[in-house]
Amino acid sequence: MRLGEFIVTAMEAILVDWEAFAKSLYPAKTQMTPRALRDHASDILHAVAADLSTVQTANEQSEKSMGRAPRQANAPETAAQTHAVLRAQSGMDINQLAAEYRALRASVLRLWGENRELGPESLQDVIRFNEAIDQALAESVSFFSAQVDRSRDLLLGMLGHDMRNPLNAIVMTAADLATLNAGEEVSEAAECLIRSGASIKALLDDLVDFNRTKLGLGINIEVETVDLGTLFADELKQHRAAHPQSKVDLTVRGNLQGRWDGPRLQQVLRNLLSNASAYGSGEEPVRVVVHGDDNGVSLEVRNVGPAIEPAMAERLFDPLQRGSLPSNRANGHGLGLGLYIVREITRAHGGEVELHSNAAETVFSVRLPRVVDA
Repeated sequence: MRLGEFIVTAMEAILVDWEAFAKSLYPAKTQMTPRALRDHASDILHAVAADLSTVQTANEQSEKSMGRAPRQANAPETAAQTHAVLRAQSGMDINQLAAEYRALRASVLRLWGENRELGPESLQDVIRFNEAIDQALAESVSFFSAQVDRSRDLLLGMLGHDMRNPLNAIVMTAADLATLNAGEEVSEAAECLIRSGASIKALLDDLVDFNRTKLGLGINIEVETVDLGTLFADELKQHRAAHPQSKVDLTVRGNLQGRWDGPRLQQVLRNLLSNASAYGSGEEPVRVVVHGDDNGVSLEVRNVGPAIEPAMAERLFDPLQRGSLPSNRANGHGLGLGLYIVREITRAHGGEVELHSNAAETVFSVRLPRVVDA
C-alpha cells in the first residue's frame, strides 16, 4: 500500500497517536477536549496524502523540503497555519509545536511499516512525505511566531499605555509635596520621586514608541515652526535638574529655526545625553554642539570614554542592544531602546544619524533637513 493511501485509511489510528502526544504536552490542561487536541490534524494529514499523489518536479520537491512551496493567489490559511495560531493561543510554546510534527512523522512511518512489505516505490514515498511534513512545519512555525510576536507587542503596548496615568499621578503628587515647604526630608523625598518618575516615563515612552514601530505604525511626528536652540537649551536645563552631578556643555551656531517636531527632537537629545552620561568617563563634560546652515541642522553629542568596538557599533541602533557599562556604573538601567528610538525619530524627519568612536571620544551625529513635509 502506498503511503498516501495508508494515511487516509489509517487516519483514526494516526489521530489517536497525535492526540495522546498532544495531551502529554498539556499536563496542566486536562480540560482540553479530544477535538481541541486534534485540531486540524485530520486536515493536515489529508493535505499530506493529497500531496503524495500529486506529480512534482525535482525542483518543486526541493523547494517544498525547505518550506518554500508556492501558494495559490488569494488562498486562505492552510490547516497547518491555522493549527499554529490555535496552539499559540492555547499556551503551547514553539518547541512543543515542533515536537508535535516530529511525533506525527514518527507515528505515520511506524504504523505504515508495521507488518507490511514495502515496495520499491517506498523510498520515494518517504522522501515525499518528509518534504510535505517539512512544508507543514514551516507554515506552522511562521504563523506561530507571528502570533506570539503580535500578542507580545500588544501586551507591551497596553502595559506602557496603562502605566502612564498612575505614573503621572505619582509625579504630580510628588511635585505638590515639593511645594509644601514641609521640611528638608520631605522635599528631598519628593525630588527623588520626581526624578525616578521621569526615568520611568522615559522608559515607557521608549517602550510605546518601540511597539508602534513593531506594529508597523512608525514614529508619529507633528511638525511646526520651532527654534531648536531654545528647545535644546530647555532640555539641558531639565537634564541638569534631574542629574545634578552631570556635566554638560552646550554650543549653538547658525540658524536653528525650521519645521520639526520639537518634543520628539528633545527626546532625541534626551536619549543621546542619557547614553553619553552612562557610557562616558564622567570626568569630562558631555559636549552638545548644534549647528544650523542653509540645508538643515546638525546635532552632535560628544563624550570622552572607552571606544566602542566596531562590531558593537554596527548593532547599537538595533532594538534591545546595550553596550557594557563601566564598572563604576554597573547598576545602570535601560531597555536598550534609546538609540533605536533616536534613529527612528531621525528617519521620520527625513534625517540620518551616525556614530564615530575612537580612543579620544565617541560622537553621535544627527543631521536633519530644514524642510519636512507634514
